[in-house]
Amino acid sequence: MNIQQNNLHSLKEGMSARVIRLDNEGSMRRRLQDIGLIEGTKVLCLQRSPSGDPVAYLIRGAVIALREEDSSKVLVEVS
Repeated sequence: MNIQQNNLHSLKEGMSARVIRLDNEGSMRRRLQDIGLIEGTKVLCLQRSPSGDPVAYLIRGAVIALREEDSSKVLVEVS
């Protein structure tokens, strides 16, 4: 199995990945943790807005829209 690391924002629609770590700081880091983005969490990229930002993700059964500024600091493992 070929595994590659990337940031969450780089996922294409329909791709899934697991969170490796958060490089966000302060209140945004806490917010992402509160919605379930912690190490090992599976994330599915559902839909990109026409402009490409924000992007909707399925995280622990909830659809969450994240801006590129925040999702680009979430390191994930794509398999």
